[in-house]
Amino acid sequence: MAYFPMYINLDNKKILVVGGGNIALEKLEKLVQFSKDITVIAKEVKYNTYTLIKEHCLTYYQRAYRVGDIDGFDIVIVATDDITMQESIYLESRGKHILVNAVDNTKYCDFIFPSFVKKGDLTISFSTSGASPAFAKKIREHIQEIIPDDVDEFLAKLKDLRATLPKGKERMKKFEEMVKEYFEKEFS
Repeated sequence: MAYFPMYINLDNKKILVVGGGNIALEKLEKLVQFSKDITVIAKEVKYNTYTLIKEHCLTYYQRAYRVGDIDGFDIVIVATDDITMQESIYLESRGKHILVNAVDNTKYCDFIFPSFVKKGDLTISFSTSGASPAFAKKIREHIQEIIPDDVDEFLAKLKDLRATLPKGKERMKKFEEMVKEYFEKEFS
């Protein structure tokens, strides 16, 4: 089954990452671009993971996961290859309105991490619904190369203009013209 592509505002969302190895580091590198309200629970963390935790002032508890640790969180990432723990945390979350991602195990996922490109306000994501993260990564790399370096400046200009022009057909027409000109300039 394919996953529904959805962008979520992580403001006021508490995130828990269980695990401290390379998998956790990969997820944390993505998450810190959107939120700093992240807690990590792991018996031990790799040096690079610890550095990222300190650099972004994340909360870290050096211990094993305990039943009940997910309470109060909105999103839980089980970044460990311990299948029993993935299943246990997923089942614990049922009925608690907590979204869970068990890395590399879609059986225990409410959502998956897409491969994505982020340049300022532009975020483009790629997913194969877990079929091949390598394919999603490769297509992301391809698209990332063709995105103009000044795209964030252009989007900021559109954002400012959007705040000043009244809604309606004229505004839509103005934006369509500006975007068309930008694409002709950047992609010709």
